[in-house]
Amino acid sequence: MWGSRLTRSFCVAASLIAIACPIGMVAHAKPVQAEAMFNIPAQDVRSALNAFAAQSGTRLLFPYDELSGFRSRGVSGRMAADKALARIIAGTPLRVAMAQDGIVALSMAGRGAGARRAAPIQLAQAAAPNPANMMALLAMAEVAAPAAEEAAAGDIIVTGTRQTNRTVADSLAPIDVLSASELTSTSGKQSVRDLLGTLVPSINVSNSGAGASFAVKTLSLRGLSSDQLLVLVNGKRRHNTATLFINGTTQNGQSPADLDLIPTSAIERIEVLRDGASAQYGSDALAGVINLILKDDDKGGTAAVLFGQTFGGDGDTGQALGDFGLPLGDGGHLHFAADARLQARTDRGGPNTSVLYPRINGQLDPREATANRYVNHPGQPQVAVLNLSYDAALPLGEAVRFYSFGTASTRHSDAWLTFRNPNASNNIIEIFPDGYVPRLHVYDRDYQVAAGLRGDVGLNFVWDLSSTYSRNRVRYRETTALNVSMGPASPTDFYIGRVIASEWTSNIDLKNEFDLGFLEEPLLAAIGAEYRKNWYEIGAGEPASYIDGGYRAPPGKLFPGVARQPGSQGVTGFPADAAGKFSRHSIGAYANFEQTIVKGWDAAAAVRYEDYSDAGTTTTGKFSTRLEPIEGIALRGTVSTGFRAPTLQQQHYASSSTIGVLIPPSTVTQLYPVRALPVDSPAAVALGATPLKPEKSTNYSAGFVFTAIPALNVTIDAYQIDIDDRILLSGTLIDNARSNGAVRNAFLSAGLDPNQGGFYFSNAADTRTRGLDIVGTYRAGLGSFGRATFSLSGNFNKTKFRSIDLPPPALANAGLVLIDRARQGDFTKGTPRDKFIGSVNWELGPATLNLRATRYGKVTMVSNIAANDDTIDPKVIFDVDLAAKLNDNVRVSIGANNLFNVYPTVLKPANQGVTGFSYYNAYSPYGISGGFYYTRLAFTF
Repeated sequence: MWGSRLTRSFCVAASLIAIACPIGMVAHAKPVQAEAMFNIPAQDVRSALNAFAAQSGTRLLFPYDELSGFRSRGVSGRMAADKALARIIAGTPLRVAMAQDGIVALSMAGRGAGARRAAPIQLAQAAAPNPANMMALLAMAEVAAPAAEEAAAGDIIVTGTRQTNRTVADSLAPIDVLSASELTSTSGKQSVRDLLGTLVPSINVSNSGAGASFAVKTLSLRGLSSDQLLVLVNGKRRHNTATLFINGTTQNGQSPADLDLIPTSAIERIEVLRDGASAQYGSDALAGVINLILKDDDKGGTAAVLFGQTFGGDGDTGQALGDFGLPLGDGGHLHFAADARLQARTDRGGPNTSVLYPRINGQLDPREATANRYVNHPGQPQVAVLNLSYDAALPLGEAVRFYSFGTASTRHSDAWLTFRNPNASNNIIEIFPDGYVPRLHVYDRDYQVAAGLRGDVGLNFVWDLSSTYSRNRVRYRETTALNVSMGPASPTDFYIGRVIASEWTSNIDLKNEFDLGFLEEPLLAAIGAEYRKNWYEIGAGEPASYIDGGYRAPPGKLFPGVARQPGSQGVTGFPADAAGKFSRHSIGAYANFEQTIVKGWDAAAAVRYEDYSDAGTTTTGKFSTRLEPIEGIALRGTVSTGFRAPTLQQQHYASSSTIGVLIPPSTVTQLYPVRALPVDSPAAVALGATPLKPEKSTNYSAGFVFTAIPALNVTIDAYQIDIDDRILLSGTLIDNARSNGAVRNAFLSAGLDPNQGGFYFSNAADTRTRGLDIVGTYRAGLGSFGRATFSLSGNFNKTKFRSIDLPPPALANAGLVLIDRARQGDFTKGTPRDKFIGSVNWELGPATLNLRATRYGKVTMVSNIAANDDTIDPKVIFDVDLAAKLNDNVRVSIGANNLFNVYPTVLKPANQGVTGFSYYNAYSPYGISGGFYYTRLAFTF
């Protein structure tokens, strides 16, 4: 009879523990404190738990089958049982759900849908269980379980530390953890990038790439550039896009990792380290690190479909995504994910107020009165994207585990560029009598594959050997366009060329713990080395996309005898002399030490050496400490140095686009071709360009952590980031009345079309960024009214220029400025001075309401003419998501992003020009498309 009752109890426990997670259990989750002598080698975690139970006299309840394939750390010496248990389960999904009278229940937290099924439960014991205690424990679980699904300060983190048992609350540096449910169930955002911008106040998203870079959107952490932020997947470096984000707003000149090419459904959680980490992870981590942890369930999965459109009735978006896991061998897993999305464009242009047609005998053409003036279509591009991923692992014996993961993506984006008037010199009226709009197509093919072996030797020695290869290829095509220098013989469809970025990274990481005997905990020491090879390739377009056809209109035609702009309109093809293959390699080595000095005082130090074949050598360091004088109240701080080598894209990219610029002495924006010049190109050198140097940074941060009140977590972190030799894209260099044709002559001497402007990269300035991050979360049980999570977070951020180099003599003698007022404004005023996010997540029975309000501070588009500065006043954007569970496996949601359809301010007439393409201020941190309204249907299985 007791046996059957125990079996039933185990089944009940399985159902309860499968949905349990640590935060709701803090008041109960304290295992027995008695000390014992332990000698448990690193091994299968199930065997280790059985050994722990025998050596500590503790009875453990844990989901046996769910732990297949997980290994534990070794535990040796005399210590408290709770400390020994924490070491054993560190790095696994296990959490202490509750403990009472020598019985401890462990739960599988954060394992996704597959882990939420009932599973066989094993009782590891040193003596027969007490039935009364067992039933009391289960009763406790039944009460506590509903509060246990939240993620919070007790989450184990893997970013910014080599420890495997450090949590968000006891991290030495500020870190945010976003769970899978936050990413997929509380917002209608479809991409990882947009989700991060929505959920993390210190992250802002730029939506305003133009020309060949419109398909890539960038994000900024703590006001720094997107390529000063390192992206990892499962702790391994993610490659950057081949596209150079150019002709945009605040993120000009960047080639960041493209987060849109990672399936949202593949992600178990995202860890955002808001602290410089070059000494730990290498180049690029000046602002911090984003680490995407992929799902690794060996069964079950999820699926969802979403459909929505904007308040304006356009921008229709459909998305289908899902993931599922399979067992692989004995104790392994293979998890697949897919994410497919179709997005229609939005149209937020103004009227074209110019004269469209050639005059007839000096009089306006009658067609002017009836012509369609809304011929420009700025807004979000049309996108079709498919993202795939996998995560796999397989034990190879008792001490070694093979792992691999990867992503693969294909994307086609297209957008309309600026309308060319029928009567303009960039039109051939015989081909397009009513003018035309170039349409640019961007085709991405992207993949990353990583594989490695991880194992342990003895009690605590862990090694990891891995290699990652990735490639991003981008092809460009333009339709409904012209090369007007070819006259009526011009084609209207052009292959513009391609860019390819590849990266191969190999790592070896070793770590061990050393018991020094006189400190609270063993010293964790980690060392490692990295080899990285980068390739960048520019492939030329077809000749018609860049040649000068030499056409001159005959007498009696428009613009008779006038030379026309060579190359395809909108975006000019990559010319043959810009094509080429470029590469570099680097080696690095690091050492990392972490130590609990006494209870409540932790410290860590890291040092890293790197040697780049094209950027020289550097040594960076970091020191962090955390002091908790009173339980639940802690102070933390870090100081670090950083390093970022210029990308191959910044050194070698060359292309021309037609964009809106100010051409002196005019004070109104107008279309003009502008060319990106590699720093070693003859034209750039003639204008004063010099080889790029690495950026170097010094980062200081100090913070306060408060967790003394149950269910309340508050962190406040101040920071200062100084960057020397910052790599900036120059202002647009165009001749004026004082320049004596310096720009024109530089282009002529290089054999380029002289009727264009240019820009190039330089290490022209030193900057300082200061700010404050505040994050607060409170979880409340509301009795019969369910439960709610309240959060309020904010970021204050300001960047200033500590120094700006004088223009090189070639520009100074011509009266030109390298880093002009507009470019400076991109960094000092182009992102919100502050950003606040307040949200409430309320659960009542099967229903969930998520309401979020985001206040964006003032943003200014700075012009070279002060009177033309355009400011977006602070705005509050509301998002809402209302969901209901139809049963245990089906959930339906409706919601809105930008519920009240808020738009940024309309540009001043001088910044609009006359084309109507620039209408709303593109510096808007929430875009220019207005409200988006959606419905979503989600399944678990």
